[in-house]
Amino acid sequence: MLSGLALVGAVLAPLAPAHADGLETEFDKTFVARPVQPAAMPGQAPQLQASQLPPPRIQQAAQPTAQTTKRTPPASVRPYISSRSQRSYSGALGVQVGGLAEDSQGRIGVAAIDLTTGQTVSVLGDTPFPLASTSKIAIAATFLDGVDNGRFSLDARYPLMVPVKSQRFSGFAAPVRPGAMMTGRQLIERSLIHSDNQATDALLAVIGGPAAVNRWIRTTGIMGFRLDRDIATLVRDDGEYNPAQMIDERDSSTPMAMAQLLTGIYQGRWLSASSRSFLLGTMERCETGKRRLRGQLPGDARVAHKTGTLNNTASDVGIVRAPDGHVYAVAIYVTGQGGHAGRDAKIALISRAIYDGYIGPSGSYASAQR
Repeated sequence: MLSGLALVGAVLAPLAPAHADGLETEFDKTFVARPVQPAAMPGQAPQLQASQLPPPRIQQAAQPTAQTTKRTPPASVRPYISSRSQRSYSGALGVQVGGLAEDSQGRIGVAAIDLTTGQTVSVLGDTPFPLASTSKIAIAATFLDGVDNGRFSLDARYPLMVPVKSQRFSGFAAPVRPGAMMTGRQLIERSLIHSDNQATDALLAVIGGPAAVNRWIRTTGIMGFRLDRDIATLVRDDGEYNPAQMIDERDSSTPMAMAQLLTGIYQGRWLSASSRSFLLGTMERCETGKRRLRGQLPGDARVAHKTGTLNNTASDVGIVRAPDGHVYAVAIYVTGQGGHAGRDAKIALISRAIYDGYIGPSGSYASAQR
């Protein structure tokens, strides 16, 4: 197994500038362009036979055509219409977060659930936002549900799914080929800690694709989550619509749906104790987004989270645990804001406001809600 230090070193080596610690897009580009090849695994882990491997999905790269350069928006895409004058928020924290999440520079969605008091905060909480790599939590959870039910194993080895170059929009699914073999445990760790797209698509291939994730989500009763494409296709076709101005329901989640997913995982509703512990523990080791959800939080706050980054959008979602035991789930999706740094800064600012509102230096808000 690759050590965490070796993997981070392999990922960061070609990056510029050297301080690109929070830039998930750089991690993603590195893995897509130059996948890390793991060392040979010890013989004790079960090895899949060739007949058990997902078939390669390879196609000839299409030449640009009118269909690939001019596309009619699907029914799942619609313009975003601001309704600032109609917004209302409950409580002082809701008003504060609503002010921070105003949409003059791009729409922002926020949902937080205080797991100690039950208090919720929502800004565009029922509006779809691009999942980007925050989908990797649901993908890992679906795999772990299969582990709990004996269909998959954390010790079995599965192939990475390596993208094959193709023209944008040249097919429903981007072509991929099997790559190096890794254990299920390694795939989840690479997917959640380093946002490795090839590892995530390996998990998707094992469980049966996006449809399997949607089926599992339906068993939880959560509404507002939808996965349509694997990561290779999502990255290849990224940038078709501006998420600050358009709502694309494909590969999207409402902030509240994501907060509910995180809440249920933390509370142990759908996974075994061992799978829950492994999933949350892995999310606590997330290396991306150091300037986002964690950016302004106290150093002793424990954050189990996953970031997401695509064209003109950034996100960070997770479980935050304060030193006094106070716990809450939070999902923040940001578009626009003038660039990557602006989106990171906005996430960090909203994250700190929610932390102070729920836990707070004075505890006034949390006390009033108990």
